[in-house]
Amino acid sequence: MTAPVFVADSLAGAAPGATLTLDGPEGRHAVAVRRLRVGEEIVLTDGAGTGALGTVAAVEGKERLEVAVAEVRVEPEPSPRITVVQALPKGDRGELAVETMTETGVDAIVPWSAARCVTQWRGERGAKALRKWRATAREAGKQSRRLRFPEVAEPAGTRQLLPLLASAAFAAVLHEEGSEPLATADLPADGELVLVVGPEGGIAPEELDAFAGVGARPYRLGPSVLRTSTAGTAAAALLLGRTGRWS
Repeated sequence: MTAPVFVADSLAGAAPGATLTLDGPEGRHAVAVRRLRVGEEIVLTDGAGTGALGTVAAVEGKERLEVAVAEVRVEPEPSPRITVVQALPKGDRGELAVETMTETGVDAIVPWSAARCVTQWRGERGAKALRKWRATAREAGKQSRRLRFPEVAEPAGTRQLLPLLASAAFAAVLHEEGSEPLATADLPADGELVLVVGPEGGIAPEELDAFAGVGARPYRLGPSVLRTSTAGTAAAALLLGRTGRWS
């Protein structure tokens, strides 16, 4: 079992032999929920690629512990980078999509207000939903022992997605009527790979046309039609295997 991961407010001064403090909500979770004790292994991360590996040196009260650092690791930016444009699902299936994509290894997630989305993020409701997605990515990143958590961007409309797709090294729109399977697509060795996942009601023809205009072609995953909350995870796993990031 690998050591549990917790998010530190700062890793300034992290070096072998140094001692770092974990307190606040993360410290409370480590002490009161995980019940970590002196001598147990732990990893502190900033969520941006740096991790301090060490052992618990002291436990103070119910929400504070000291960590003796044994090693500091810095994960390089992944290459190629995988971004998923995720249409807004109904209910809590959005958090499910974010959770599984984070565990799989997606690097960035863009919430997309597609024309046929039943759910639309507006006002405080939209801000709350975005906070939930970001909190889900953070918790799933910790659970899956990642040092670099995926960025969850501000929600975008179709027009706002076009620059992202135009600048990508490879952009694919997941669509059951795609003429080419994603499994045989010609992939670049580096750069950004962008996957577009439509809503349960499907991608509108005018959206497909707009995406095609900037080079994002439709690709199919397989003979079955996946739900919007699972398609991004399946497609990302395929690309992670094909690009060697899972080697």
